[in-house]
Amino acid sequence: MSTFTKMISPACFCLAAGLTAAQPAQAQSANTTFFVTSNGIGNGANLGGLAGADNHCQTLAQAAGAGAKTWHAYLSTQASDGKPAVNARDRIGKGPWQNSKGVVVAKDVAELHAANNLTKQTALSEKGDVINGRGDTPNRHDALTGSQADGTAFAAGEDRTCKNWTSSTQGSAMLGHSDRIGLRDDDASKSWNSSHPSRGPDGGCSQNDLKSTGGDGLLYCFAAN
Repeated sequence: MSTFTKMISPACFCLAAGLTAAQPAQAQSANTTFFVTSNGIGNGANLGGLAGADNHCQTLAQAAGAGAKTWHAYLSTQASDGKPAVNARDRIGKGPWQNSKGVVVAKDVAELHAANNLTKQTALSEKGDVINGRGDTPNRHDALTGSQADGTAFAAGEDRTCKNWTSSTQGSAMLGHSDRIGLRDDDASKSWNSSHPSRGPDGGCSQNDLKSTGGDGLLYCFAAN
């Protein structure tokens, strides 16, 4: 082997190794089928309805390299103005779903609503980051769902969806804890999708209200195909 070859071989090897190492991360991003949004839309619980929420999921997924799939937000709506309710559990496909690190959080809809693998360490953002939870500053663990524990919508009447995700001034929103930790050691505090309604000086649907109760208008996003 020539002196020149000996000099460049280690560098070439390192470059090749670096390219090889990058491929699994890219593959993991492409295979992501679940994430918590790294940020909210910014207008409280006024998401522009289900379509606006889905678009937010799709946009973040696209930026993270997982935009080839069809993404839906895990949100329910209540029956209103002659329109039937929509159940969050019916919007997200059949599973299985895995986070950006390749960890399966649930194999199907039944497991998602029974004994899933959602924790602070697995309910990651589209970027693969851990979402701030209870004990962190700021706490951002409240995720918008508008859903009961089984993933179905609330009955018409008491608003739990901020006017079906179109208002930042009226109603309230049912929230889940992405880290599954709350103020008490009970089922509600540990619920990822139905822990407590939003509340605050403006009623519960403004961005400030969502922040004051430990959130930031974050969503759960699932690949529906």
